[in-house]
Amino acid sequence: MTDLQREERVRRAELEVADTVGRLMHFWGFKRRMGRLWTLLYLSPEPLDAAELSERMKMSAGSVSMTLSDLLKWGAIKKTWRPGDRRDYYECETSIWKLLRRVLRERELTLVRDVRETLEAAEATLAQAGNGRRVKQVEFKRGRIATLRKLAKIGETLLASLDAGKSVDPTMLREVAGGDDH
Repeated sequence: MTDLQREERVRRAELEVADTVGRLMHFWGFKRRMGRLWTLLYLSPEPLDAAELSERMKMSAGSVSMTLSDLLKWGAIKKTWRPGDRRDYYECETSIWKLLRRVLRERELTLVRDVRETLEAAEATLAQAGNGRRVKQVEFKRGRIATLRKLAKIGETLLASLDAGKSVDPTMLREVAGGDDH
């Protein structure tokens, strides 16, 4: 096997890994190309510039630029430079735990808190509306919303614990959610 063939195999494997991570990132609600570019940077022993990323991924310069901006906002990559070179270079954050914590804190935890607050407001509204002909219906709805609020509170506690690096016991979630599978 020639050096060129070996290099081509390495590139193919690199792109397969990038595509796989891209699919995973897309599943988590991020743009697929964010996962692909981050992976190329993760697999690179040295920082890469936008032109190199564009060439390797066969993406337009504009698409690479927008994706790099998104990755910078999430703290998944950082800019770096080389003495005597005016181009920006990029390297990735290699701590997967740090990246996961940021997503948990800034996306999932924020969403769960918003849900809990909305459920609390709905419970309060229904508490004031429970004096009419439909008392049973209102009380039924309040009970169901209370369960959802408890689940949201537990979810908030679990996410905050994960963010703080604490161990998590999901049994309280099963108890409130009514899980009966063993």
